[in-house]
Amino acid sequence: MMLDGTEDEEKFLAAGIAGLQQNSFYMHRALDSNNLRDALKYSAQMLSELRTSKLSPHKYYELYMRAFDQLRKLEMFFEEETRRGCSIIDLYELVQHAGNILPRLYLLCTVGSVYIKSKEAPAKDVLKDLVEMCRGIQNPVRGLFLRSYLSQVSRDKLPDIGSEYEGDADTVSDAVEFVLQNFTEMNKLWVRMQHQGPSREKEKREKERSELRDLVGKNLHVLSQIEGVDLDMYKEVVLPRVLEQVVNCKDELAQFYLMDCIIQVFPDEYHLQTLDVLLSAYPQLQPSVDIKTVLSQLMERLSNYAASSTEVLPEFLQVEAFSKLSNAIGKVIEAQPDMPTAGVVTLYSSLLTFTLHVHPDRLDYADQVLGACVKNLSGKGKIEDKKATKQIVALLSAPLEKYNDIMTALKLSNYPRVMEYLDIPTNKVMATVIIQSIMKNGTRISTSDKVEALFELIKGLIKDSDGTPNDELDEDDFKEEQNSVARLIQMLYNDDPEEMFKIIETVRKHVLTGGSKRLPFTVPPLIFSSLKLVRQLQGHGQEENPFGDDASTSPKKIFQLLNQTIETLSGVLAPELALQLCLQCAEAANDCELEPVAYEFFTQAYILYEEEISDSRAQVTAIHLIIGTLQRMHVFGVENRDTLTHKATGYSAKLLKKPDQCRAVYACSHLFWVDDHDNMKDGERVLLCLKRALRIANAAQQMANAARGSTGSVMLFIEILNKYLYFFEKGNPQVTVASIQGLIELIMNEMQSDSATPDPSADAFLATTMRYIQFQKQKGGTVGEKYEPIKV
Repeated sequence: MMLDGTEDEEKFLAAGIAGLQQNSFYMHRALDSNNLRDALKYSAQMLSELRTSKLSPHKYYELYMRAFDQLRKLEMFFEEETRRGCSIIDLYELVQHAGNILPRLYLLCTVGSVYIKSKEAPAKDVLKDLVEMCRGIQNPVRGLFLRSYLSQVSRDKLPDIGSEYEGDADTVSDAVEFVLQNFTEMNKLWVRMQHQGPSREKEKREKERSELRDLVGKNLHVLSQIEGVDLDMYKEVVLPRVLEQVVNCKDELAQFYLMDCIIQVFPDEYHLQTLDVLLSAYPQLQPSVDIKTVLSQLMERLSNYAASSTEVLPEFLQVEAFSKLSNAIGKVIEAQPDMPTAGVVTLYSSLLTFTLHVHPDRLDYADQVLGACVKNLSGKGKIEDKKATKQIVALLSAPLEKYNDIMTALKLSNYPRVMEYLDIPTNKVMATVIIQSIMKNGTRISTSDKVEALFELIKGLIKDSDGTPNDELDEDDFKEEQNSVARLIQMLYNDDPEEMFKIIETVRKHVLTGGSKRLPFTVPPLIFSSLKLVRQLQGHGQEENPFGDDASTSPKKIFQLLNQTIETLSGVLAPELALQLCLQCAEAANDCELEPVAYEFFTQAYILYEEEISDSRAQVTAIHLIIGTLQRMHVFGVENRDTLTHKATGYSAKLLKKPDQCRAVYACSHLFWVDDHDNMKDGERVLLCLKRALRIANAAQQMANAARGSTGSVMLFIEILNKYLYFFEKGNPQVTVASIQGLIELIMNEMQSDSATPDPSADAFLATTMRYIQFQKQKGGTVGEKYEPIKV
């Protein structure tokens, strides 16, 4: 019985090593003296140390390896003895008189190795004798190491094809029989270990058994290395015998390890040609065996084998590998009703990978795998187990990685059905994977029905189940998700206007369900895709319907849809964005010569400004956007333009801060003087704006003086001076040399005042302006004459 105490075990190991070293010393002295009897006596006493039951397998292995090293030296001595005339047959008989059975069998194996080498008896007979004799040790640990030693000393002496030990086709079966018999006995000993000792130490014993597994597995490796084991012998003898032992041992650890060994050590071609036999064993294994792992490894090996050469693919078709694997998975799942969801999905994920490698052109097979997975997931609701969801993501990612095309995946009817089982976070992960695939491969999705199918797949990013984003989601992650959706929307395109409009309607239907946090990300790309379509149609005449005579859609209808879409932004507290988009649409309507539409968008922008934008900085930004856009509009008649311009100037004068008022008012001057349009050049109203800006600047200066007790900055005056110079140069007759000169003198006086506050930026700006005037004067010609009267 093994002791628990680590210290006691160390003492027993030390004592065992000491006894082994002492006897090996005397053994070596006998070897040096060619004293055979003493050599056998001390070697037997040395090997008696291996009879201990007081060591764990790990510590026993240390002792065994020291004995193994000594046995190699003893074997060399036996070889020398036979060369000196000692009969190997007599020696083989002699060692069998050793007192204890364990030392006797180690010595017998050692002499047996020399016996085979001498070729005085057929190797098969010696091996048969040895493997039968070893049955004398039934203690699991001692028996395992003894048989491991037998395997070690005999592996290079098997009667294999090409071997010097009577290697021919007739004797290969003897070699195979020897290894199989040794494997069977070792496995029995290994399995029996679980019943040794009290039940409370079962976990410890299983760990110890796991440490010894390679002793058993090496037999299968030896079998795989026997040259004479061809496909026929493997199919008829080796695999059935090994599987018989695996199934009959009814031990979870042994079954899992040995099934894995079979897959790893024998050639892939053999697995393919014996699929029926191999797969029939899986449902017979213990319910607790992790079958999904070994079966997945088998499919992975076969997938790699199929990918290694196109020449092997006919073999897969010939043996109907797909249907056999598919049926086997079904039987395994049926035999293990308690298999975790992660295991079920892992099996189908491996099968799908196999299918994509072997039958890349058979989408029906891939869909069949997904369908079988759906059938096994039915009734389980949303799956939240992390292992299971990870496997579902792997399952759904496989077709994307194989085909590099989401359109192929969309042909799989069961693809979206599998996604339905993902919980919200994992659904988002999978949706992101799909979008990344589209981006990476530049996939063109150009019909509304395909867009509909795609957006159903990625709806986890577009709309949460309760309509609101998960509050636990990191803000940066949320932005990245929504930006990826925005990029996707911009990639959707079709040259046919009617189909493109259907795509826009489909996208709109989905994104408008996204909720207040998503719309600011997803509405703008939708708007710009729509405007791109509008620009595409600009070449068509007003009366011509670019969608065809029978179509009910027109550019006006697109703008109507845009107007309704933008309205949703003001409803989700994004009025500034809504205003910007209104102005973009107004410009597009201007380019299409649609005055009523452009006017409507401007009206909508003004309503947003008046009713929704209250922050002073936001108002400043908005009014400059309005002024800039209105300046570029040419479609408005006099009345509409006057109305819009009047409102813009009114908003400018009502800004909260005087400097902001001043800058907005002088910006309005550009609304009355547009270079390319002679009917939009009103010099008097330009001058009115500039004078009004001067009055506001003066008031701002006085307020600054009162607040600081000194003269404020003249920056606003310099900015207005530059506007005067601009319109002067453009030929506005209302802007005269006298008005410019007066403004320069005003600025100089303010800056030279004793109470003036130093402002380096204003000084630099003024100096640059003066240099510009001087430069213009030096040009000569008409420009020089024009600027000449201005005194700098």
